[in-house]
Amino acid sequence: MSDYIFENNQDFALTLDKNDELNQYRSNFLFPKEKNGYSCVYLCGNSLGLQAKNVSEYLEQELQDWSDFGVHGHTKAKRPWLTYHLQAREGFASLTGSKESEVIAMNTLTVNLHMLMASFYRPTQKRFKILIESTAFPSDRFAAESQIRLHGFDPEDALIEWEPKDDELLLEDYKKIIAEQGDEIALILIPGIQYYSGQVMPMEDLCSIAKKSNIKIGLDLAHAVGNVELELNKWEPDFAAWCTYKYLNGGPGSIGGAFIHEKYHGGDGSQQLLGWWSNDLSSRFKMEASFVPANDADLWQVSNPPVFSLTPVIASLKIFKQATFPKLREKSKKLTGYMDFLIQDKFENRITSITPIKNRGCQLSLVIKDESLNGKEIFNSLTEKNVIGDWREPNVIRMAPTPLYNSYEDVFNFVSRLEQSISETT
Repeated sequence: MSDYIFENNQDFALTLDKNDELNQYRSNFLFPKEKNGYSCVYLCGNSLGLQAKNVSEYLEQELQDWSDFGVHGHTKAKRPWLTYHLQAREGFASLTGSKESEVIAMNTLTVNLHMLMASFYRPTQKRFKILIESTAFPSDRFAAESQIRLHGFDPEDALIEWEPKDDELLLEDYKKIIAEQGDEIALILIPGIQYYSGQVMPMEDLCSIAKKSNIKIGLDLAHAVGNVELELNKWEPDFAAWCTYKYLNGGPGSIGGAFIHEKYHGGDGSQQLLGWWSNDLSSRFKMEASFVPANDADLWQVSNPPVFSLTPVIASLKIFKQATFPKLREKSKKLTGYMDFLIQDKFENRITSITPIKNRGCQLSLVIKDESLNGKEIFNSLTEKNVIGDWREPNVIRMAPTPLYNSYEDVFNFVSRLEQSISETT
């Protein structure tokens, strides 16, 4: 049950917005245009966040510096390109509960998973298996399978699947797999939030169990960063990776982020793939043949970051800092609670959320339970009414009210248009 008392009318939604101290940040973002006479209700931050208005200003600065300085922009730009990735460190560290030395802006999500698995998936003839979540996002599965093959093993033998549940059996099943096969597991790769159901995984417990069993563990935080509380330094996953185009509003295909726990810092570079940007900055431009390793997460940075890709991320992180994550998280809980309330009040058991109430972030995964209704037709009708969410086969409508830019009126309008769509498709 929700901790809040709600009412099912538009005036109540408007009152919630009027009293919301974070509502001011909505005006910092650009929404898609009106369609078919409907204003846009954008509830798809779990797939692609909206563009912040300050992105243009930030990009124009980089273009101007390029124009003014040419190559010297690496040192003379307002935000020098030589150390540009450091602009994201404070924000990444704050949102992931890490030390700044443990996080790095580089590459994109699956590339980072491969880069990190090059360090942390080191199979032997006895210990060669990878444990993944059974309904993992396909990219994670493909990455794990390809790593297994590249090391000469067969995914049929080496890939173990763990099926999450919304009860106490979740950890019991995980423990059972590790008890039975732990001596053969070289790596655990688990999402922070399950993309289909929106369930937040018990990351701290998963990491603790892996550590006690001497098994490396990595977290895919694509749906978790900027969404739910994270304490990576404390939880001690060996590594983590995330994209920035969802809740961090970095734009399509924007540069990703990675975490490497501080206990792995200070190495000689023999445990990772290397490039010029892995070399310590103090000696990088001596152009010597001998490698001098960076002493923190930079050691995993192979190349210089694409400045224009990282710029929107930096612009968005500035807004996160202003709004503060604790306030955003509190609003997120209230937004999803309000959506839950309206769905139940309007549709009783005809439509339900499969996202656990106690373990969720922004996203609600809605299932049409009424067999007389066609979920895909309803979703298509919503799209025509300018409600932007996403559909996941076989039967889930994912909607994610995002606290930085969504309002309570957005939630109310979504449910009202959902009611219209159901009426029109029956």
